[in-house]
Amino acid sequence: MSSEPKIIIAIDGYSSSGKSTMARRLASEIGYRYIDSGAMYRAVTLWAMRHGMVAQGVDPDVDAIVAALPDISIDFLVDGNSQSTTLNGEIVETDIRTLEVSNCVSPVAAIPQVRHALVRMQQAMGEKKGIVMDGRDIGTVVFPDAEMKVFCDASAERRAERRYKELVEKGAGVTFEEVLDNVRTRDHIDETRAEGPLRCADDAVRLDNSSMTIDEQNSWLLDLYRSRISSLG
Repeated sequence: MSSEPKIIIAIDGYSSSGKSTMARRLASEIGYRYIDSGAMYRAVTLWAMRHGMVAQGVDPDVDAIVAALPDISIDFLVDGNSQSTTLNGEIVETDIRTLEVSNCVSPVAAIPQVRHALVRMQQAMGEKKGIVMDGRDIGTVVFPDAEMKVFCDASAERRAERRYKELVEKGAGVTFEEVLDNVRTRDHIDETRAEGPLRCADDAVRLDNSSMTIDEQNSWLLDLYRSRISSLG
């Protein structure tokens, strides 16, 4: 596909809506770089948790987190078909996926200065195009001119089922009710924050994958990509 034009693909949606799985698979299929913007916010949150700046049920120390931003470096380490998030050179892929981080990430991600800093990083990653990036505000804030935009959705219960299964498989001692509460809380914070709220871009294609298999949604996304590339001539 090297002769095809390189584009930016923005995949937004609710937590545990399957957008990361779709984005990662599509990027691998078409030879693009995959960027998990949510992992970047989780990495900042993990750093803040380790330094006592945020905890579940406690408002984040905004001033301390903002002051620390210049000391936080986030990148992605690619090894074959796998990709790991690094925080100041440390691989933290497993650490950032815990329910503890999930319970703290939305308040941290709502801090305007955090969003501004990470948006700048994300935009720099897409300067040469040829990327698939997923998140909450990729098609509305980070890349409003992206050539292809998708918005993923599914019921809160279905998303909680997926997340609960992932956590249990990793050995986490959580209940389904805890995960469902986390999903609903994050939805509310993401939708109502003043900076970069979660919403479907006007020109995005909306996908409710509540009843779709992973293969079905991957096939749907690849077909959409081929259609967009074809329309670009």
